[in-house]
Amino acid sequence: MQDTSNLTLDKIQQAALDEFLEKGFRGASLRQIVKHAGVTTGAFYGYFSSKEALFASIVEPHAQAIMAHFIQAQLQFAALPKDEQPSHMGIESSVCVDWMVDYICDHREPVKLLLLKAEGTSYENFVHNIVEVEVEYTLKYVEVLRELGHQVPKLDKTLCHIIASGMFGGIFEVVIHDIPKDQAMRDVGQLRAFYTAGWLALMEEK
Repeated sequence: MQDTSNLTLDKIQQAALDEFLEKGFRGASLRQIVKHAGVTTGAFYGYFSSKEALFASIVEPHAQAIMAHFIQAQLQFAALPKDEQPSHMGIESSVCVDWMVDYICDHREPVKLLLLKAEGTSYENFVHNIVEVEVEYTLKYVEVLRELGHQVPKLDKTLCHIIASGMFGGIFEVVIHDIPKDQAMRDVGQLRAFYTAGWLALMEEK
């Protein structure tokens, strides 16, 4: 059985989730959150120091889980022997993306806050930060290919950023538009195949 403290915390976070989803972080009213949670303002401050701290309590576990898993996949690929990386191109990322789609579909509401309602918080650049990691490791892989003797055409960082932004924007559409998980997995699988083929075409030796 939950104790009273945990029940109060749950009520505050649920009221906050509803308010943030409707109005975003900037537009959300702390007064309304407290009212709908059925607690006093004084009780609220016994749990959270600010509206942003409350927002963070909802989204941080999910931001951390997604980013940590994504970075781990990048590190695992980069740790492969260089001559094995071309044959693994797409395998680790496929596993990571499947995990990501499964995760975000299972945590739709807090992930929506993270993606759509975080303006004015430290989370508003979350997708941009993922894209930056993707670009960094893409360019490292290009250098590996060149070290292996492949004549890879010049790929500007700006182009890599545009492509990665499109890919992750597409992945997160499944949450933004409430696509059912089975359909989301199929759609993103095809999206991943599309981008993998595109990367391979860009990296073809001339």
